Amino acid sequence: MSAKAPIEDINEDATEMVVGDPKTWAAGVPGVTHSMGPAFLEMGIGRSLKLLTDMNQKDGFDCMSCAWADPDHRKTFEFCENGAKAVTWEATPVAIPTAFWSGHSISSLLEKSEYWLGMQGRLTEPVYKPKGKDNYEPISWDDAFTLIGDRLKALDSANEATFHTSGRTANETAFIYQLLARSLGTNNLPDCSNMCHESTGLAMGEAIGIGKNTVAYKDFAQADLIIVMGQNPGTNHPRMLTALEEAKEAGADIVAVNPLLEAGLIRYKNPQKVKGIIGHGTGLADQYVQIRAGGDGWLMKAISKRVFEAETAHPGTVLDHEFIEEHCAGLEEFKAHVATLDHDSVLRATGLTTEEIDELAARYMKADKVIITWAMGLTQHKDAVAIIKEIMNLLLLRGNIGKPGAGASPIRGHSNVQGDRTMGIWEQMPPAFLDALQQEFHFDPPRENGFDTVQSVEAMLAGKTKVWIAMGGNLVSAVSDTAAAEAGFRSVGLNVQISTKLNRNHLTVGDEALILPTMGRTEIDIQAGGPQMLSVEDSVCAIHATRGKIKPISDKLLSEVSIVTRIARQVFGDDGPINWAGFEENYDTIRDHIEHVIGGFDNFNERLHRDNGFILPHGPRDSRTFNTPTGKAMITVNELEYIECPTGRLLLQSMRAHDQFNTTIYSLDDRYRGIKKSRKVIFVHPDDLSMLGMEDGQIVDVHSEFTDNVDRVVRNFRVVAFPTSRGCAATYFPEGNPLVPLGSTADGSNTPASKAVVVRLEPVETYRAGSRRAPEGTLAGV
Repeated sequence: MSAKAPIEDINEDATEMVVGDPKTWAAGVPGVTHSMGPAFLEMGIGRSLKLLTDMNQKDGFDCMSCAWADPDHRKTFEFCENGAKAVTWEATPVAIPTAFWSGHSISSLLEKSEYWLGMQGRLTEPVYKPKGKDNYEPISWDDAFTLIGDRLKALDSANEATFHTSGRTANETAFIYQLLARSLGTNNLPDCSNMCHESTGLAMGEAIGIGKNTVAYKDFAQADLIIVMGQNPGTNHPRMLTALEEAKEAGADIVAVNPLLEAGLIRYKNPQKVKGIIGHGTGLADQYVQIRAGGDGWLMKAISKRVFEAETAHPGTVLDHEFIEEHCAGLEEFKAHVATLDHDSVLRATGLTTEEIDELAARYMKADKVIITWAMGLTQHKDAVAIIKEIMNLLLLRGNIGKPGAGASPIRGHSNVQGDRTMGIWEQMPPAFLDALQQEFHFDPPRENGFDTVQSVEAMLAGKTKVWIAMGGNLVSAVSDTAAAEAGFRSVGLNVQISTKLNRNHLTVGDEALILPTMGRTEIDIQAGGPQMLSVEDSVCAIHATRGKIKPISDKLLSEVSIVTRIARQVFGDDGPINWAGFEENYDTIRDHIEHVIGGFDNFNERLHRDNGFILPHGPRDSRTFNTPTGKAMITVNELEYIECPTGRLLLQSMRAHDQFNTTIYSLDDRYRGIKKSRKVIFVHPDDLSMLGMEDGQIVDVHSEFTDNVDRVVRNFRVVAFPTSRGCAATYFPEGNPLVPLGSTADGSNTPASKAVVVRLEPVETYRAGSRRAPEGTLAGV
């Protein structure tokens, strides 16, 4: 297949932006039209219906756009708008022709947008950029693997290689990928967890002994109260809205905690129900808490203080004494700590009123079963680990761990980011895992920690990385401090990207580079042992089978498993203790080894083939057992950060637009926030605009302010008046990444701290695109 006529690159001039009112509801008929329209246009009706009705079905393929859990009883259309867009993006019949590479230099492609690059179509043949050249050129698979093998074998140290992983990589691929890295002798295995829920894993691991979700899908409908913090499910995991609707219909209260008003947390029009099509839909948030950026931990601690005060006033009726005495440690120290919490400091840090905090505290103490769920709005602060520990403290006080309808629910944004970590994609896997690898495969894995994502970029900048291999992803655009990341990648000797579509990371390279095209999740994978299936792990620890349903776009494509095993065979040959060729022939052999190495995968193949999946064991959820040094859940004392924001400055957070998946841009529109035709936008409260002496529609440069006094700036952004919390602002990811220094990371987890960044706005020119209606999204409408 050949590419259709090339599209013109998009105009990212902010002065071309069209701004409308933000929406106060999500999905409905527009959700259907924005799902099916692009699918029919790009893939055709037959291909679209085949794929969309197989997505998230037990005998189908798992959606690649998020890790939201699947219900036991699935509907025919068990997908959301963004899932449909992700499938359309991957399964397009448009392919990049061979002539593309001679007709486009790398330098010229760097002038194009991420949107334009992705719209060129699927990658279908391996290509190579030789040293001193500015173009990729086709290369055979054999020559590509020989080149990689030669470069890896020539390293002075295995730690001169780094193996990066995207969260879309399936369990089987992830397992053999980490096995390849560790067989070579390195733990340099950075992944997208380093960028998102690393803070969650550390905080929950220290609190309850495991960094995973403690609830199942069915728990949402059994909860009395669900607190949704730092996330926008309407855009980032829209199928969660159905679970929230089910909870509302069962009688649950829902509280949204977010600096911005988000349509999906206000009202949901379920397109699979009559009332979602022609009716008013379902109101979700009973209380919408528009918190100051970074104030979430202060809010949790303030509610914990109110819980103790209520217990003092009514002894024996508020705390879950039986649970605490049997299962928890640290209560008295925490109680003494929160007793000193200054109320005025809480109000300053949260930007809330006493009444708002009292209302949420009352809801929490009234509810017997509480779920607190969060995403990157919490995990990317400097004190993110402390914030999440405060969530765990609050849950533990009333026994909201290990009972139906209650628990901690971090929501993962990649489809298998949690499974990749389970499979060993981590730069600091514990000794027990390494011991199991050694016993299973008869080699001594390296024991020193490797590089995480930020450390990997630092290593590149220091000239320590000779070979970079990436299984999916687009790290140069995703990581903070874009200029530093670009400089780092240009210093690498060989950059290998295993991808389905073109992105900026393919163009930000050093001496040599390879692009290896791979099958997508929608495509049928046939090996010598017959048709193969893979597996993924969702946000609630459920393992799902995933099977491609359509013929690969090109017979030149290899599966991810094939690519990894063939690299390994070039490095190690076929006479070693690991049967890499056998892995490629039949993926069941990979799962047999996973069963021996990783707990919870007993009878892996049998359960996956028979039942299409199963639930992994989880001590805190299943039996209230806690794998901590004390054997108990830890109620912890944490110091929280308060970010001073000088007069004339704002606290900036980055976020996704509705028409994107991480660095993949589907269009320039964000219809829920009323934005069309440009992503160069900064959202600011109208009162803050007045305080700054600025107007809605003005064009500004955005400068971040850090103690290193480096002037980091993004230019020519349009200011849009928006119902966000006072003193706060927001812009899109990755456009805001250049504002965050590489070294600005969360304490403990080293996750880039891209939330609550102090910025100033410098006017470029006075510009107005015409009058704009007043925002609809007010609390009065919730």
